[in-house]
Amino acid sequence: MAKEKAVVLLSGGLDSCTCMAVAKEAGYEVYPISFNYHQRHSIELEGAKKIAKFYDVPKHLIIETNMEAIGGSALTDSHIEVPDGDVNRDDVPITYVPARNLIFLSYAMAYAEVVGATHVYIGVNSIDYSGYPDCRPEFIQKFQSLADYATTATAVNGTKITIETPLQDLSKKEIVQLGSKLGAPLQFTHSCYKGGEKACGVCDSCKLRLQGFAEAGVEDPVEYETRNS
Repeated sequence: MAKEKAVVLLSGGLDSCTCMAVAKEAGYEVYPISFNYHQRHSIELEGAKKIAKFYDVPKHLIIETNMEAIGGSALTDSHIEVPDGDVNRDDVPITYVPARNLIFLSYAMAYAEVVGATHVYIGVNSIDYSGYPDCRPEFIQKFQSLADYATTATAVNGTKITIETPLQDLSKKEIVQLGSKLGAPLQFTHSCYKGGEKACGVCDSCKLRLQGFAEAGVEDPVEYETRNS
């Protein structure tokens, strides 16, 4: 009997890699989808390719979509500096990319319909994160409602394509623990917003990651310019 299929949004970061491991552990045949959206930290795509190869996936789809043209974010506009991180931040930082997950999930739904997947996995998190509105459970719930009417598979053929968010309520510590437990190749992941060969150690993403590994008591396998979490 053929395995059920799942599309996994794979950025190449810690969360998406762990999310991929969760989908594999659940027994799905996984179809990762990544995006070259002209992000400052496009080095993460190299990590995504290594993760996809590690899991020996049938196909790794990389979509080219130019969000640099829209701008409005330090991750897509080279004129906007990536700020130093603040793990206690409660505002939406300039590293927020407008409507990114809305766009990415729309692509993922289309891909799921084409490959016959019944699940779409995305590593959004609303505990230890940078305050992005498109990482919140309310957004996922509303998108699911829309997705149920968005495709021939769901609206006409009655197929349920479920948006899965296994990391939604986990702390970064718990994500590190889960990824480690599942044997996820965390050594291939890139989380830094600045996009250098070595992680900067000072942006929001680096600080949250370093804090998570420290609290989990696990050695972070990637190299940093500085490890002051």
